[in-house]
Amino acid sequence: MKIAFIGTGLMGFPMAKNLLEKSLDLNVFSRTIEKAKPLEKFGAKISNSLSEAIKDVDVVITMLTDDDAVEKVLNDQDFQENLKKESTVVDMSSIKPKIAIKYGNLLKGKGINFLDAPVSGGTIGAEQATLAIMVGGDQKVFDQVKDILNFMGNPTLVGPIGSGQVSKLANQIIVGVTIGAVAEAITLCEKAGVDGNKFIKALAGGFADGKILQNHGKRMIDKDFSPKGKVSTHLKDMNNILECAGDFNTQLPISNLIKDMFKSLVENGNDNDDHSALYKEIERRNKN
Repeated sequence: MKIAFIGTGLMGFPMAKNLLEKSLDLNVFSRTIEKAKPLEKFGAKISNSLSEAIKDVDVVITMLTDDDAVEKVLNDQDFQENLKKESTVVDMSSIKPKIAIKYGNLLKGKGINFLDAPVSGGTIGAEQATLAIMVGGDQKVFDQVKDILNFMGNPTLVGPIGSGQVSKLANQIIVGVTIGAVAEAITLCEKAGVDGNKFIKALAGGFADGKILQNHGKRMIDKDFSPKGKVSTHLKDMNNILECAGDFNTQLPISNLIKDMFKSLVENGNDNDDHSALYKEIERRNKN
């Protein structure tokens, strides 16, 4: 199969690299060509335009920042007109479910397959090819590209188009709320004079143990908020979660609280911090 990979940011770059390490035939395009150039040494063909990247390819993978970035690509006339008939577009970005459904229907009308396949696992998961990949779409289409997705992580078909994005939003509820819980636990330990590192060690193997406690808890103790998953990105996710919940007349009070905390971080200039910076927001509230 010939594959095009669109978007080589924090997540897209290592994901594309993993495909290249399996010796796949890969065209790569990024709005900032310099971000894609380093992939040349791994065998990527760097394209100068979107239409050049997708011409005559069987599978197009997009890994873009947000709804607007995805719409700019999927709604682009050159993009739509240069897609090969019966090819498959796999959007691995995190966007609103209704946008995935919109373009799934639009592309289907043009004889193009579509899967929404957002991921969880952050940059570490992207680098180690251990991403959780939540896929929405038809079983037949999923089966055709599953081997490619396996090179980037662990794909699961969760339902029709849009289901991948709903699953990702549900995932982000758990991640956001858990980061907040860990931030409060670390804060309480520090205020009470408990060694945070020993606290995390003490919980190992217990009911409260987990990746977020082990990884993000350590980052909070070390005050290391260099971005792996950005505050601004998680705020976008929380807004999408609440909009999606509203579409189903559903209240999510804890998600509302976490959204407000991420919003406050952005308003206080912490938008590019790692989302473990919820610790900073709790610290800020304790100073007021």
